[in-house]
Formats: sequence, C-alpha cells, structure tokens
Amino acid sequence: MKIKLILTIFLSALIFISCDDYSELTPTVKDQISGSANFARYVSLGNSITSGYQSGTLYESAQIYSYPNLIAKQVGTNFEMPLVSDPGLGGRMEIQSLDPFAIYTNPAKGTLLNSNYPAPYNNLGVPGALLYDVLFAKSSTTCASFVFSGTPNPYFDVILRNSVLNLGTPLEQALSQAPTFITLWIGNNDVLGYATSGGTSPAAPTPVPNFQQIYGGIAQGLSQYSTQTGAKVVVANIPNVAAIPFFTTVGLQMGMNTSIPWANLPLGFVYQKSGETGIGSGSASQQDLLTGQVLVTLLGSSYASLLGQPTGKFYRDNHFPGLPAGIDTTKPFGFHPQNPFPNACVLDADEITIANNAVSSYNSIIAGLAQNFGFGLVDINSKFNQFRAADFSGGTEIDGINFKTFYVKGGLFSLDGVHPSSQAHAIIANEFIKVINTKYGANIPLVDVSSIPGSLILHKSVQYKDGYPIIPVETFNHLLF
Repeated sequence: MKIKLILTIFLSALIFISCDDYSELTPTVKDQISGSANFARYVSLGNSITSGYQSGTLYESAQIYSYPNLIAKQVGTNFEMPLVSDPGLGGRMEIQSLDPFAIYTNPAKGTLLNSNYPAPYNNLGVPGALLYDVLFAKSSTTCASFVFSGTPNPYFDVILRNSVLNLGTPLEQALSQAPTFITLWIGNNDVLGYATSGGTSPAAPTPVPNFQQIYGGIAQGLSQYSTQTGAKVVVANIPNVAAIPFFTTVGLQMGMNTSIPWANLPLGFVYQKSGETGIGSGSASQQDLLTGQVLVTLLGSSYASLLGQPTGKFYRDNHFPGLPAGIDTTKPFGFHPQNPFPNACVLDADEITIANNAVSSYNSIIAGLAQNFGFGLVDINSKFNQFRAADFSGGTEIDGINFKTFYVKGGLFSLDGVHPSSQAHAIIANEFIKVINTKYGANIPLVDVSSIPGSLILHKSVQYKDGYPIIPVETFNHLLF
C-alpha cells in the first residue's frame, strides 16, 4: 500500500471536513479552571487504554474510570462513551481463587448501552487500534489487523458505528464533532503486539519510517484543525514494554539472583522453540538456548511452574489439537532441546532489544512532532519507568496508597497484566492534567486516586497464597491492546 499517497489524499480532504455543532450536547466549562484551553467539546483518540479496557474486555464499571472520562469529570464537561454492561463484550478475566491464585474467564457478555447515541462518541479509543487505524480504519474489515493479517476487529464496528453514522475514521469522527480539546495516545500496539507474542505475530514492530509518516499525518491533520479553530491538543508517548507485569511476573534475568527460583539457572541452560508462530505450532523444530536477559510472558506462567518436569499432561489438559512438531514431552520441560519453551511465551535478548529500540524511536518521533506543532506532551514512559524502578525500594505512594508494578498485588494493572487498573487510570489522568495546567495556564484539580475503587474482580474468594498464577493458555487468545 502506498501510504504516502494515501496520506496526501487524506490530508487534502481533511481541510473540508464539516464541523457540526454539538454544543447543545455539552455543558459550559468553568473558565477559571481551564486557562487558555476550552473543554466544551473534549474528544480522546487512542486504543484499548484510552477506551478503559481492563482484564481482557470492555465493560462499564471499568470504562467510567478511563483516564479521559476522569479528565472530563475534573473539567466538568460531557463525555460520551460506548458503554458496555458488565461483564463486557466477552472473556473478562476474574479471580477464580486466591489459594492457589487462578484466573477464571467469564464467558457471559453484556450489551452496548448507548448504541443509539446520535453522534460519534467523545471517547474514540478502540481496543486493538494501531497507529494506522487512526487515519484509515472505518470498520472491522478496513482496520490494520484485517488489511495486513486478515483478522477483523469487531471493536471498530462497536465504537465507530459507521453502518449508521457513516462518518469515517477515528480522526474524521473526532474532527466532525468540532472539538475544542483533543487528547491522543496511540502507537503502543505498534510494538506491543510484537512483544506480547514473543516476537512471533507480527514478526516485527511497525517500521520506524512508517511510524514517522503515519504519526506525522495524524499530527499534521490535528495541527491544521487546531490552527483553524484554536483547539488544543495533548499527546502521550509510549511506555517501555518491560515495565508491565505481562513481562515481569514470571522471569526477569537468566543467571541472576532473583526471587524466581528457576531464574537462578546458568545462562544457556533453558531452551526456547524458534521459528513457530504460536502455541502448538509445528512450523519449525529448531531450538535456541536462552541467554542474557529473558522475559517470559504472563502467557508462559503455567509453563514456568512446570520447568524441569515432563509436560505431556500439561499439553493434554490445555486441549491442544496436536503437540508441536519436534516436542518430546517426556523430557524435562525447558531443560532439554526437545521440550523447549514455546517461542510465543518468551521475549529473548534480541527481541527485547528490538522492542526497546522501537519504543525509543517512536517516542523521539512523538516528542519531535509535539514540539513542532505546539502540542502538550505527557511523558507516560518516564512515569511508568519510575514506578518500575521504585518497586524494589518500597514502591510509590500516591494519595496514601502504595503502588508497585507487580502483577495483581501492585495495584497498577488489571488482571491481563497489560492494561492499567482504575486507580492507575486516575494516575494517568493526573499526568495529563499536570501537562494541561502547565502548558495552558489551567487550574484543573487533580483526581484523588484514593477515591477510585480497585478493579480486580473476584469470581470466587478464598485466601491468598504466593505462587505462579494458574492461567489457562487460551485466556489470552482474544486479548487486544
């Protein structure tokens, strides 16, 4: 696809997008807190984090604490979202037991509560959205996941509702509302999909030149609109993937003294299957030794508890259609080249470097464009790196609550180990508010994080006991980011 040509056509058309007056849908914001910013019509663009997606799905009791909705509450403006009744659109992760710790995947589904809302939603965060999708996606079959891999993403139909509204892409729907204030947090998935799949699907992050071109197109469109209307824009950068519990719960560093018993093994003692594209794949039989820094994903937590043991029963219990080619489940798992870790469960040293380099490059692009176009910039990457650095020195206290990035017990992440908890959304909202207050002379009060409830859902409550999380492999099959 000739992205540059498409960008040129899109940006030329962007100038002529009509801006309908939705002022009757929104209350007037108090000038004394907004400074030079105007929050009468606030629109947010992004992916699953922006939407309020938690623990594997989108559901109302989490959406209401999404960071853009919390910002809207603080400035007193109306903010419409595609609210889905609990337990969401399917697959919500809940705590089945605490002793041992185990996850239950709730098969029930809720419904979209305000599908008849007569305008685009203010919250246009779409779970699974890539950078490409902000400019080009209009439906489940025009989004990046379908265009490039043949996998439709139904969230685009749920949130954009173009079968009724016919108002185009997320960016087009945002600008059609004549917004006076816009936030944009996008690009996470352009590296996160690569990382969470152990570097298997996709096989690489979005190339940096493509990221530069597409993010530049989005920024140019927002800048043109801002120049014409005076609307303010604030963007956020991309967190380091190694700062989230999806990658830090099971293992951190082979050969180093950590609290994970099997992480004390000599370098080159644990094997990973290479060349495969997913769990149970038999596309290759080559095995690699894991050396240097290794991140075993949350998907591999159940495997980690089996390290050194035969795994035939594990494969049978998880209902694999067939054992991976070249796997001998009578050999000790992970310790033998014929019974290695699945590639999709491991981010090895080379893959970590690729992911880190992508995040660094993407954030440089975002920072440069924000400066060039006069956008506010929220440095979420530094914030979460600070959280991670404080984990081993007592954590970080905010409004009387101690936070760590640890899985479940740390308070910052939902049960999927990727998406922020409700309280973490309050922290994120405050980072946006701090930038808004500084850049636009506003006086928006910060969210009281202690007033936001925790968001872990108990399916069955028993006593907690430390140990590897028991998470069925298929739990993450539907997960979007």
